[in-house]
Amino acid sequence: MSQMNDSNGRDNFTSKFGVIAAAAGSAVGLGNIWRFPYVAGENGGGAFLLLYLGFILAIGVPVMLSELLIGRKAQLNIFGAFRKLSPGSYWPLVGMMGVGAAFMILSFYAVVAGWTLEYMLYAIGNQFADQSPERIREIFHELTDASWRPVVFMLIFMALSAFIVQSGVQKGIERYTKILMPLLLVILVGLIVKSLSLEGASAGLKFLFSPDFSKIDTTTVLEALGQAFFSLSLGMGVMATYGSYIKKSESLGQTAISVSIADTLIAILAGVAIFPAVFAFGLEPGQGPGLVFITLPGIFNQMIGGYYFAILFFFLLVIAALTSSISLLEVVVAYFVEELKIKRNKATWLAAGIMSLLGIVCAVNPDVFNFFDRTSSNVLLPLGGLLIVIFVGWFLGKKVVRQELEADGKVAFYFRFFIPVIRVLAPIAIALVFLNGLGLLRF
Repeated sequence: MSQMNDSNGRDNFTSKFGVIAAAAGSAVGLGNIWRFPYVAGENGGGAFLLLYLGFILAIGVPVMLSELLIGRKAQLNIFGAFRKLSPGSYWPLVGMMGVGAAFMILSFYAVVAGWTLEYMLYAIGNQFADQSPERIREIFHELTDASWRPVVFMLIFMALSAFIVQSGVQKGIERYTKILMPLLLVILVGLIVKSLSLEGASAGLKFLFSPDFSKIDTTTVLEALGQAFFSLSLGMGVMATYGSYIKKSESLGQTAISVSIADTLIAILAGVAIFPAVFAFGLEPGQGPGLVFITLPGIFNQMIGGYYFAILFFFLLVIAALTSSISLLEVVVAYFVEELKIKRNKATWLAAGIMSLLGIVCAVNPDVFNFFDRTSSNVLLPLGGLLIVIFVGWFLGKKVVRQELEADGKVAFYFRFFIPVIRVLAPIAIALVFLNGLGLLRF
């Protein structure tokens, strides 16, 4: 099945699977495989998981649908979409904020992605073998503190991302995500089979799937809400950009639900792969961000066949990081191509070059890295998401929203629920995440 470019000369996704693979690839990143397990571990496991699932359904899907809707209606990049849908207003600034968020996020995200590349090479070289937990911790700190190694691997990773994006939507993003996403799932399932075969693994499953409601407090609720929001790549213009490449005949509702299910499934499977192994070796699940880079290499050391599973796991992280990074790069490239009229090949390498310069600063200066991380996570993403749902709910108009949610002339059954959610429920929920991230909301 193939499709030529649309009437305005833009590239389009050629199939429903291509749309879902690309959008889910954006959503499925280090946030699912690196962040979700340790945040769940710190917040009670099963109780956190239930809250997370509820927020994905109630908030995540409608917000994603809002972004997809803006992009497909305008058939333009995130800035151009707001400019076209609300000419002469300040709303295009929201689009510009999305472009800025993508710039900032990929600049530091590529540094973390570079760590996964180096760890995969460490695993291939069997450099974790027979190392004590203290030595593995030192290896991680040596990696993150070194000035040149993170820079080199960040640049390699950025070049990989640019190579894919320069080829366009069909021949680049869609082609590679249709390969990478199934591969990611296969590797994850293989890791799960190994993890569940370990003696004592059942304790990890109990931790993840048996909710202890005594663990739930306001912090847990806000963490689950924040994780649901951030794991779906919302508020940074990615879904609006990808939405602009979706054919008018495709159901946006089905796309949003399919992507959310894929994203959530990967996060849960990551937990199933990690927690049984953590409990089997008598470790604590709530070990924070070091769970993947410090704890797991030690676990692989103690496993039969751990050498091979370590390679697979860090290759999995590389794939997850890559599918997210190409979507972030595409936000900026689409803006350069459509607004600044730069040819795609040049726009891709220009965007990647500027981000790489910022990435170098992030790699050698932890303060800049943390500033980019906090500013994007706590300010740009929730604020962008908040303004997007307000725009769709209150300014775009019910008629326009209804038309975009139709598929083959049928009014979407969820329309009557969608409007109240994005007008009232989603703004309140996102505002809570925003205020909590700024430290202005404490219970």
